[in-house]
Amino acid sequence: MNGGYDAGYQACPCFWGDEPGSLLTRLVSRVADVASLRAFDAGCGEGKNAFYLASRGASVVAVDLSPWAIMNGRARHGDVPGIKWIVGDVGALRLPVGEYHVVVAYGLLHCLPDPAAVRDLVDRLMQATRPGGYQIVCAFNARFQDLRAHLDFSPTLLSHADILSLYDGWDVVEASDRDLVETHPHNNIQHTHSMTRLIARKPA
Repeated sequence: MNGGYDAGYQACPCFWGDEPGSLLTRLVSRVADVASLRAFDAGCGEGKNAFYLASRGASVVAVDLSPWAIMNGRARHGDVPGIKWIVGDVGALRLPVGEYHVVVAYGLLHCLPDPAAVRDLVDRLMQATRPGGYQIVCAFNARFQDLRAHLDFSPTLLSHADILSLYDGWDVVEASDRDLVETHPHNNIQHTHSMTRLIARKPA
């Protein structure tokens, strides 16, 4: 479930950089009192999104399967009082029902083993979201994937429409299907991913 990113985490002390995800900054602009939020960052990587929320007063549980990612995050951000770091498989964790105001899954869903695992995890993350709370999702989709920079990685790819359908009954605040062109710092191979990005709100 780590997408084969351990080589990058071991080679680079800050593989993903410090800039929080754009969806997260847009969501924070909608929320009046970030300091009151409880958040769950599923597949947190090195924790740039968790740090962004915690630095604004939120309480964040940040989970990643990669011990290298968590180690990099701790080294980069220090022991931030608002972040609880966990090395673990999000799919195997027992999640409290209705606990979180914000659930973040940036780059996680396509790392799951198959579509059934995606649906199961999304259902569990939905259950963990408070009524009126938000989910932020950023995931590879099936439209186009250039995987030259991702050796030995076979992502689970749903269509953009199928990802959106997982949120039937929720208020989809924002959704897009656009390309991401990026270069990872450990191999310098420019490549492109088609990405589904969405913010969805659970009915109150």
